Amino acid sequence: MTVKIKVYSDYVCPFCFLAENPLEEAIEGKDVEVEWMPYELRPYPNETLKPEGNYLQNTWKQSVYPMADRMRIDIVLPKISPQPYTHLAFEGYQYAKETGKGNEYNDRMLRAFFQEEQDISNINVLTKLAGEIGLNEKEYKEALTTRRYKDAHKKALKHAYEEANITAVPTFIIGDTKIAGVRSKETLEQIIKNELDKQKPQILTEGMTCGIDGC
Repeated sequence: MTVKIKVYSDYVCPFCFLAENPLEEAIEGKDVEVEWMPYELRPYPNETLKPEGNYLQNTWKQSVYPMADRMRIDIVLPKISPQPYTHLAFEGYQYAKETGKGNEYNDRMLRAFFQEEQDISNINVLTKLAGEIGLNEKEYKEALTTRRYKDAHKKALKHAYEEANITAVPTFIIGDTKIAGVRSKETLEQIIKNELDKQKPQILTEGMTCGIDGC
């Protein structure tokens, strides 16, 4: 049976971006189904962080850049100040998911922000990015302009905050196992294996039985 993996993330979380690669390596060739789940760290009208501030500067210097170097992943602290709100990008994700391109869209948003420093709160920027992965730009832009997926996104956030009890990202729910933070390929592989093993039928042979050759 398929192991379902839910990954809760925000497009302005660098560790969510860094978590992608080991996950992709861990699931290769395995019977799994991955779904990226929206989670806004600082939803409007909360103030978003400024890259020139001490908090982000220190976090990136002490944690993000060293981890990215070890993983050999290119990443940069975007100069967009303050950091963009992500609700429109996530509403676009709901559209992309309906077309079967949700995971591809998620990857494009993260790369656009953390490798290209694009403003993923700008509808025109988002529309161009959507077109790059093969989405219909006219339909996509109209969906964002009319806020067609506003309620769907709010429902997804309610699920993350209140039902799944997510308090930090990235958080993985792999089958019945919930873990937070960037994890190694090996750790993720072991959890997936454990979850697959749970699904195998258990045969107990302690009792007395009869077989085709007799009792």
